[in-house]
Amino acid sequence: MGAITPGPARTFERDDDGYDAARRSTMWNANVPDRFPDRIVQVTCVADVIAAVRAAKAAQHTVGVRSGGHSWSGNHVRDGGVLLDLSRMQNFTINSATMTATVEPGLGGTTLLAALLKENLFFPVGHCKGVGVGGYLLQGGFGWNGRAYGPACASVIAVDYVDANGDLQHASESENADMLWAARGSGPDFFGVVVKFHLRVYPKPAYIGTEVIQYPVDRLDDIVRWVCEIGSDVPPEVEFQFVVSRNPSFPPRLGNYQPSSPVRIELAAPVMTTSRVAAKKALSFLDSRPKGSRRRLPLLKMPWGVALGAVMQHYPASTNWATDNLWTHGSADDLLPHLQRAADEMPPPPAHLLWLNWAPQCPLPDMAFSVQDRTYLAFYGGWIDPTVRARTETWSRGTVAAMQSLSTGIQFADDPGRPARGITEEAQVRLDAIRATHDPDGRFHRWIGHS
Repeated sequence: MGAITPGPARTFERDDDGYDAARRSTMWNANVPDRFPDRIVQVTCVADVIAAVRAAKAAQHTVGVRSGGHSWSGNHVRDGGVLLDLSRMQNFTINSATMTATVEPGLGGTTLLAALLKENLFFPVGHCKGVGVGGYLLQGGFGWNGRAYGPACASVIAVDYVDANGDLQHASESENADMLWAARGSGPDFFGVVVKFHLRVYPKPAYIGTEVIQYPVDRLDDIVRWVCEIGSDVPPEVEFQFVVSRNPSFPPRLGNYQPSSPVRIELAAPVMTTSRVAAKKALSFLDSRPKGSRRRLPLLKMPWGVALGAVMQHYPASTNWATDNLWTHGSADDLLPHLQRAADEMPPPPAHLLWLNWAPQCPLPDMAFSVQDRTYLAFYGGWIDPTVRARTETWSRGTVAAMQSLSTGIQFADDPGRPARGITEEAQVRLDAIRATHDPDGRFHRWIGHS
């Protein structure tokens, strides 16, 4: 069992010393929005959450909730009302006999995974170091080996939550089932404070490896056409993707950002399966890849430290971000003009374009999460130098705006903070009906992109 020692909740009012530091600390993104809650409460335990929600109800304040702070748009940072910071709630338990775990929302997914691996267990936690499980699980959860297990929220079997009245409740398939349905995929539109997730965990894959191949950007056309052709046939145990950037993760160059570096394409194929032989078979589709690669890292075992380092190469600390994303099944002919323009106009690092070959393999259970497609595209507009802010924001958000006719929705994980559809229209109608029953007074903020 992992735990932190509970301490007294700290409260910051707008005029208090330390208020703005507390507000900014709720964001992983250094691009903190100019929005200001009336009160910030740094809770440490369930009792703190109950007290804070009851106080908000008595004062008729709205409530925003932060777990790990990886909401790119800062959905939890709102004008007025109360902001509950759950990041200090990090207790967890693992039960190897029942293949289950319980986790509090502030726990980092990488911390959970490290503990699970020691027990020869696994859970599809988020790719980035430090992502709190709370927001990650609520919004769907696209994590390691996610094509094999489906979105992580599908492995949530129950939640404990504080409702709009400040009462502790439990939701499972047999108790408050509508709230479990809502908690699995409604993301920043959820109307409650989840204080504990009950998870189904899995055996640790016997072999975890990866293969990485780099191309010059002039092969983009060939790569996009090839990925569109083979994407749906890639085995589910392979998490196939490519990144277009000026900052490849292989060979490692962490912190060595060169604004004028050439744009490169980096294909990565993490694989998690029963053996090296099975991994090589799963990756055999790479034999049909386009010619012209510059570097290749053949299949190697992938220690988690190396895997995280490769990911975090693209997400350095203290970076400003303006992100946008879309699900799509657009053809290569549809997508290439936009992707080629994005490559031609690529800002300095750490800005990058991610193509994730999702091609859903697992049927979804009945849950709020309901939007996915063959391909996921994310445009991570990151800048450290303030002089490139306008250019980078335009690159990210302008590119996605131009692609709206090709979009079938967005992923809450990379919440752009604009009006967009993160769940289907049918699921939204059902979610709104559940909200009307459980939060009739609108105690909890809606998703900032709700329209």
